[in-house]
Amino acid sequence: MLNLERLRTLDALARHGSVVGAAEGLRVTTSAVSQQLAKLEREVGQRLLARNGRGIRLTDAGRLLADHAATILSQVEFARSDIEAQRGQVVGEVRLAAFPTAARGLFPAALTTLRSEHPGLGLRTTELEPEDGIRALLRGDVDLAVVLDWSNKRLPLPAGLARTELLDDATDIAMPADHVLADRTEVGLEDFADDDWVSWPEGEFCHDWLTFTLRSQGIEPRIAHLAGEHHTRLALIAAGFGVCVAPRLGRGPVPDGVRLVPVREPMRRHVHAMWRVDADRRPSIRAAVEALRAAGRPFRTPAREPRTPPVRPLTPG
Repeated sequence: MLNLERLRTLDALARHGSVVGAAEGLRVTTSAVSQQLAKLEREVGQRLLARNGRGIRLTDAGRLLADHAATILSQVEFARSDIEAQRGQVVGEVRLAAFPTAARGLFPAALTTLRSEHPGLGLRTTELEPEDGIRALLRGDVDLAVVLDWSNKRLPLPAGLARTELLDDATDIAMPADHVLADRTEVGLEDFADDDWVSWPEGEFCHDWLTFTLRSQGIEPRIAHLAGEHHTRLALIAAGFGVCVAPRLGRGPVPDGVRLVPVREPMRRHVHAMWRVDADRRPSIRAAVEALRAAGRPFRTPAREPRTPPVRPLTPG
């Protein structure tokens, strides 16, 4: 009889690629991972791991069993969803990830609602950029991820995941208060062709979106500064070091010396909740989505562009 927790350990090793990664994903020690894998090898009577330089790799037998383990664990998740749906109770644990401004703007209110209305539900949260959140969701490291895309740069929906839109987040341009355009009621991107930009770090989805958007307007971006933290970007703007895109969700206080001006052609971030299809019927997932949607209502803005139809509705319980 194969032990489910040992199969889960093997699956984590296959997904993370190392004992250290598997231990971090499972929130256990590396020695616990090694012990579980050694016991699993004894159970199946074959070597599942082989040395690969300073690390390890799966043998052919290990890869075969890991593939089966992924299928088995998915079926277990389906069974868990169906049992929770039949009970109709919001219990267990939900692990949530969100990009930083969504974590700041949505999590406090959403978690407060969930704690008040569903005291039997355990909650864990972490900050992850959209693409990292999706990878964590696919690996099974989180149960629900809050991600974003833009009106002109959509984020593909990977197989095995479902999503629903939480809100449209309007954006402004942040500029120094003494900028020549600071007194305008609205601006266009073409107005900033000669300005330096403060952007998200290279490789992040929003940085790629900014360079793509500026170039689509015939503007070669002058990216002078990179900052992952929203407040760092605004601090650079206040000091006179360029302009930046400033979404409204989770914005918080704006420093003195910064002026925010709406964009003439609205640029909106679409904020979505994503979860695995095999967890579709879990009442805890539905409760988390509804709490996030309610937390987003103060930030919601009417759409002024064609909306795409929902990708997948939540399955009735």
